[in-house]
Amino acid sequence: MIKIRKSADRGRADHGWLRSHHTFSFGSYFDIAHQGHGNLLVINDDTIAPSKGFGTHGHRDMEIISYVLEGELAHKDSMGNGTAESANAGVVRPGDVQRMSAGTGVQHSEFNNLADRNTHFLQIWIKPKLTGIRPGYEQKHFTAEQKRGRLVLVASATGADGSVGMNADAAIEAGLFDGAESYSKTLDTARQTYVHLARGELTVNGLPLSGGDGALLDGEAELTLSGGRDAEVLVFDITRD
Repeated sequence: MIKIRKSADRGRADHGWLRSHHTFSFGSYFDIAHQGHGNLLVINDDTIAPSKGFGTHGHRDMEIISYVLEGELAHKDSMGNGTAESANAGVVRPGDVQRMSAGTGVQHSEFNNLADRNTHFLQIWIKPKLTGIRPGYEQKHFTAEQKRGRLVLVASATGADGSVGMNADAAIEAGLFDGAESYSKTLDTARQTYVHLARGELTVNGLPLSGGDGALLDGEAELTLSGGRDAEVLVFDITRD
């Protein structure tokens, strides 16, 4: 079974400095039919105006992934990340994957680090495997060459293959596809797969997607990505419930 979630059907919010598209229910947007899948709870497609952003606010017991598509996202938190003395500069750029484990509680802010253009990024929330853990932060860069014509593991429960490690029974892969590039992989039918096309055009198991579209694969034994046109895609391996 494959269910398509069209970009135009997502929730929308326009705050002037922030334009958001919500794949799943979030904030003032509620859709009983779209409240996440398994332990994947949030995919927010956010565009932040120059020098604007989210002031300091708190999270608890959530795995939060930021994936920047364009621009720069400046992050600062109560763990010390984003400060001059920190090893983690806290600026997330295209190709970077940032993971923040909120655990027992963390305060942070996120701002467009650029004064002359928008920052476009995906904010992803995944239900943690364990609650009440010590908050944590990790950030790694994945090159376009690593993602070209294939999927590369960027986040996982164990930090395998150089991915960021998450406190979650989940994995995220990212890929870039264009022209004749094609990629297939076997899926675990006991789990679910969610494909989010961040931009471009791509065919998923023969079904065409455009930027912002998503596809839930449940009970499918294989995933095949092909027919890309400037496509950037994230693929989530998630629990069934």
